[in-house]
Amino acid sequence: MIKDYKKDHIIRSFLNSLYIEKGLSKNTVSSYENDISSFLSWLNKKQKNYQHVSSKDINEFISNLFNSGLKSSSINRKISSIKHFYLFLSKKKIIKYSPADEIETPKQEKYLPISMSEEEVERLLNSPNSNQIIERRDKAMIEILYATGMRISELVNLKLTDVDFNRSVLKVFGKGSKERLVPYGEKAAEALHIYLRDRKRSDSKSVFLSNRGSQITRGAFWQRIKIYIKRENLKSSISPHTLRHAFATHLLNRGADLRSVQILLGHSDLSTTQIYTHIAKQRLGEILKKHHPRG
Repeated sequence: MIKDYKKDHIIRSFLNSLYIEKGLSKNTVSSYENDISSFLSWLNKKQKNYQHVSSKDINEFISNLFNSGLKSSSINRKISSIKHFYLFLSKKKIIKYSPADEIETPKQEKYLPISMSEEEVERLLNSPNSNQIIERRDKAMIEILYATGMRISELVNLKLTDVDFNRSVLKVFGKGSKERLVPYGEKAAEALHIYLRDRKRSDSKSVFLSNRGSQITRGAFWQRIKIYIKRENLKSSISPHTLRHAFATHLLNRGADLRSVQILLGHSDLSTTQIYTHIAKQRLGEILKKHHPRG
């Protein structure tokens, strides 16, 4: 049994391989770590060593996850993490074969991402008070999010050297440190210019800073977004990531092609982007019902 997995050099070696060899982001590696940690904790309660488990043990763990009410998407992610872990162990000859090879992935429900209407986005964008410095920063961040469809982690990690002010283009480092260039429009450029005029002098190379002059965190920005959601009486389910969904959906609604949206979002697989076509079609259906004489 492993009482403290963080002291186990094999597990640390596995996590390091994800970061160094596979080039996964710190957030993704952290998700793997959490998944493996929950599995090891369960094994400890059963007094079993992770090097001596069977497919039956893993299936029992999965069954336990379902009984706890966890969503199939979360369960699938944990199964994927366990499979990668045991594949690593077998490749390193720590175990003879992977007990996770024959584990089947349950069918995953398809959830449409929560999006926002253009009117709701407009209310959120106009909510920050231009007379307050902190809200001028928030305004710039929200404008950039909606203008580019960036992930929150990409936004807070944005560096001053990543901004091409002349061409209004951002250099974005996405998942797996993949780089892409994303343009932004006049409204975002104006909000960014106003914020940078106020920006505190700081040794930080990050574009968006906290009140202390250090890089703002995802959590801190989420707390700021909550203020505007409440102020505008918007849906409580809205989050900073919702602006990414809105960016993609609104582009498709206005005629953008799926391949272009895929590139802008930084999706490696077009199938990931296709989920937004369902939202766009759903929106078109609503318009038809509302405005067609026989809707």
